[in-house]
Amino acid sequence: MKKVILFLCQGLEEYEASVFTDALGWTTTYGLDPIELVTVGLRPKVKCAWNFTIEPQFQLSEIDINDFDALAIPGGMSRSGFYEDAYDERLLSLIRNFDSQGKIIASVCVGALPIAKSGVLNGRNGTTYHLSEKRQTQMREMGVNIIQKPVVIDKNIITSRSPSAAMDVAFTVVEKLTSTANLDRIKEGMGFIEKSCV
Repeated sequence: MKKVILFLCQGLEEYEASVFTDALGWTTTYGLDPIELVTVGLRPKVKCAWNFTIEPQFQLSEIDINDFDALAIPGGMSRSGFYEDAYDERLLSLIRNFDSQGKIIASVCVGALPIAKSGVLNGRNGTTYHLSEKRQTQMREMGVNIIQKPVVIDKNIITSRSPSAAMDVAFTVVEKLTSTANLDRIKEGMGFIEKSCV
């Protein structure tokens, strides 16, 4: 079974994390090929952007990163402390490790910023929040070729430009880790593909 780290930074946007828990969760109940999702952070409790507090299953120091096949990074709000964790060297090192092995790294919105800061997107295509010139400029300064599309895939790295693209990112992770048939199956179960009752 494939395993994915959902990395929970302080100040993350709840919706951007929840799409991964739902899409990958559906693979374990309705899908053809289950994917295990594990929540990981740098602190025992994470205060989210909109005042939820969540507890990661594991601290980064408690897991063997070699057991995992992909990394998902939801974006968050700077006013809620997102970049305290997003720019932490422990996360940046994890990103570099995954990229060196060609493992999938997926982000939503400004979750692309730590990927860029790690250096692995230097000279490659990516995107981030499309309504923030500041964040797009930061990405460019870190060597990223900004593409103005909802989801941008450059080899093993998936970036996106806003919360609205979050589910598409989660679905892309499911498809890349398993198959199009598995993705279609869970999309059917979740109601994204209509199936008439007989």
